[in-house]
Amino acid sequence: MPFDFVKALLRPSAPVPHHRPIERVAADLRRVRRARACFEPGTSAVKKIAARQAYDALLVQACSALEVEHRLGALPEGVDREIERLRVEERLKDLGLSL
Repeated sequence: MPFDFVKALLRPSAPVPHHRPIERVAADLRRVRRARACFEPGTSAVKKIAARQAYDALLVQACSALEVEHRLGALPEGVDREIERLRVEERLKDLGLSL
């Protein structure tokens, strides 16, 4: 019995993925995107900012999984970051990700 335990310790383990399944990331992207589009007038700025940050974090995860270059982390909030967000969305769609 101790020998089996030692063999189990020495056996190489299965590779661990470095990111969540892309299907799960895509589903989360769709959910957060819908939530952002449905904010009622008067929704707090904090809630809007949090949703935008969550959406960007999910875009970064999708980019990592599909090896898409992005500058979402390097650009400050504003027009340039919004343009980059749109560019990344289009690139992910081109690769077959349903947003």
